[in-house]
Amino acid sequence: MFTSAITQCNALLMPSPVCDVFLRRGFPRAMANLRRKLPPLTALTVFEAVARLGGFTRAAAELGVTQAAISRQIHLLEETFGFPLFRRLHRRVELTEKGKQLSSTATTAFNLIAETISDWSREEAEDDLAIAATIAFSHFWLLPRISSFSKAHPNIRLRIITQDNAVKVDGEDVDLAIRFGTGIWPDGDAEFLFHDEIFPICSADYALEIGEIEHLGQLTRHPLITNDTADSTWTNWTEWFAAFSVPMPSKGLGMHCSFYTEAIYAALNGHGIALGWRRLVEDLLTQNRLVRLTNEAIVTQNAYFFIAPRRKARKAAVDLFIDWLKREANAPQPQGQDRFDQLMRI
Repeated sequence: MFTSAITQCNALLMPSPVCDVFLRRGFPRAMANLRRKLPPLTALTVFEAVARLGGFTRAAAELGVTQAAISRQIHLLEETFGFPLFRRLHRRVELTEKGKQLSSTATTAFNLIAETISDWSREEAEDDLAIAATIAFSHFWLLPRISSFSKAHPNIRLRIITQDNAVKVDGEDVDLAIRFGTGIWPDGDAEFLFHDEIFPICSADYALEIGEIEHLGQLTRHPLITNDTADSTWTNWTEWFAAFSVPMPSKGLGMHCSFYTEAIYAALNGHGIALGWRRLVEDLLTQNRLVRLTNEAIVTQNAYFFIAPRRKARKAAVDLFIDWLKREANAPQPQGQDRFDQLMRI
């Protein structure tokens, strides 16, 4: 009857005596009846925390109150209902059957409230877009290109989250991630972007200094720049030489860096030879800031993918970014010049 009366009032285009009587008399009475049926909200909040966390101490820590305050609220709730909600055991509490029923209902209700508020927040942040990528991919591929997306969609505020440890996309902070790997990750659905190609690179000045590379074994006589990585899918010098049956020296002469970005900057500044991942260094090759030393290259078995969360509703901005990402990934790639053609044009 309460819901029906509200529906009827909302449906009327002009004021009605029936609606006026209901709003002045029925609505306050209905709300008062609802309040009388519900326990104190503070006590219910405390109960949900104790039931979820399994103890008064942990609930007190989460809510930022004392354990005595938690005990008072639970005692108030049990007095209101007239029966216990917990069994007090040695150093722990255990829900009674009625406590379990109330816990399930309270958790569902609080989750519904939280989801509603989260939906409001998402609506307010619909034009915010958080993209996660590794340091190298962000630095060498994403950031040099992303201005075209921003110009096409000036109302979308971009946030780039850059770190080499994979950022989980099933949380609240990331809308899309770009990763290199197998394409199988537990926290989201992956879609293929592109494979990559790996070959030796160095600065133009360094290439002139070392002369022509007639066979791959010559590379091992020069400083080979390396970098740390916890990613097992990342190709290093040992694996690259092994693909061509060339033994890697047991102790290299080159600089060792913490990140791939540092290795590339070391190569740019003439410290030796680094492994160039075409998709990452293609702009530097096109600008003649780096030179490809050999025709030999390996194509990666793994690939770059973008990953979207499974459980989170996708923003319209995410679809726009994915469309842009695919266009950039499929754009014609500049073909690598051989070393001497590049040097002659510098």
